[in-house]
Amino acid sequence: MDDRPAATAVERAAAFAAELAPRAAEFDRTEHLPREVIEQMADAGFLGATVPIEWGGLGLSPLAYGDLTEVIGKACASTRALLTVHTSLVAETLADRASRRIKEKYLRDLASGRRIACFALSEADAGSDAASMSTRYLRKGDAFVLDGHKKWISFAGIADVFLVFATDNGVISAFLVDRDTPGVEIRPMSGMLGNRATHMAEVVFSAVEVPAENLVSGIGAGFAFVVNPALFRGRYSIAWAGVAIAQAALEEMCTHAARREQFGSRIGSFQLVQKMIADAVTQVSAARELCRRAGRLRVERSPEAVAATNVAKYFSSTVAARVTSDAVQVLGGNGCWNGFPAERLFREAKILEIIEGTSQVQQTLIADFGLTTFARKG
Repeated sequence: MDDRPAATAVERAAAFAAELAPRAAEFDRTEHLPREVIEQMADAGFLGATVPIEWGGLGLSPLAYGDLTEVIGKACASTRALLTVHTSLVAETLADRASRRIKEKYLRDLASGRRIACFALSEADAGSDAASMSTRYLRKGDAFVLDGHKKWISFAGIADVFLVFATDNGVISAFLVDRDTPGVEIRPMSGMLGNRATHMAEVVFSAVEVPAENLVSGIGAGFAFVVNPALFRGRYSIAWAGVAIAQAALEEMCTHAARREQFGSRIGSFQLVQKMIADAVTQVSAARELCRRAGRLRVERSPEAVAATNVAKYFSSTVAARVTSDAVQVLGGNGCWNGFPAERLFREAKILEIIEGTSQVQQTLIADFGLTTFARKG
């Protein structure tokens, strides 16, 4: 297998991240990811990272995509979030699950970044329990009519197309809805704990007519054939996001500990600080290896890939929360001030324990896998 295209993409990502990192605090403060940053990602091919080459993407393997995600995520969590939402949740899902007509209509534009997509699943009263959604659809001749209210939708504020999930008496289906369709209303949200520059918004659908050709994978396929595979891809991306944030926090912690002096000594020589650093080095390394294992199983199309991804997402998100907390502790007052990255990393890490399935949901899934796989029979 020729790894040169993947290596080149990661090298481009590293150069992009070097310019991105100094601006991450600004994006967080202004709650805005500039259009030129998105255009840079598009020009570099990052928005089509995992889309097959035949549809205009880079065709990166899961492992190469993980490396790309870590590099960009270490520089700016909100910028990395666009990869999770646009690339993993929507573009990669369409490449795998959509009809050729839908691919021809949308996928090349998504891979090139000419259009930005978002994943409209969550509602005020439907998060991890996606089956309880209240957004409705009805068949109307050669179209479907959607009514409902989505919330916490990352990049809805700037998206050109929405992958929307709705129900008809418990039958969940997925639709692609263009932003300029009559009846679509966008309500920007602000004041989030983290991911502040992800243009989060509520999306209201009022008698929105969607052409039947924009139905993804057929009536009733929305949950099992679209939502679940999409969340599997999203969790893999979030697992790498945890590694990225934890690695960034580890570097902040070590840099400060190597320079800061108290009681006549560098604080990195204090045993209790060394314990935090040692634990962080170990945990970040373990999280990265779990992500790589999940990636290898995805390449092999192993039936254990889903469980491995759940494990990686759960572990890396908890590691990110722990390491960023310790980084704040090591930096002391500086860690509590937004003049240093540790404060922002601490906030961003908490988000990872909630999105793409909370840590508690992951624990349940992992426990079910364990009981099925490891309980002795008889």
